Amino acid sequence: QVQLVESGGGLVQAGGSLRLSCAASGRTFSSNTMGWFRQAPGKERDFVATISWSGGASNYADSVRGRFTISRENAQNTLSLEMNRLKPEDTAVYYCAASATYRGSGHYRPGEYDYWGQGTQVTVSS
Repeated sequence: QVQLVESGGGLVQAGGSLRLSCAASGRTFSSNTMGWFRQAPGKERDFVATISWSGGASNYADSVRGRFTISRENAQNTLSLEMNRLKPEDTAVYYCAASATYRGSGHYRPGEYDYWGQGTQVTVSS
């Protein structure tokens, strides 16, 4: 059974930092695209960041570029998201996702990902 489990969410003041982690089990994703998405109440699930199979390429939503950094450790089958200079508008449930098909970093749509974690809440207070 494939599982993605996120951790590291919480409550932080605006301007603060958090580091999210995602641990995969049941199969390896070392050859596949992985990404982070987020969903605020009443809104659609939005792309945040994606990373290629090797970690050599990544892409970010305009709203987080320069503040967030995605990384992966294939040997440990883990994915991370370092979030700095957080804003209240970053408040959402953050989801880890993995593709069974793609290898690059140019995949921004939820439908391009096959496996999802249960999500971790990030709340940024003003």
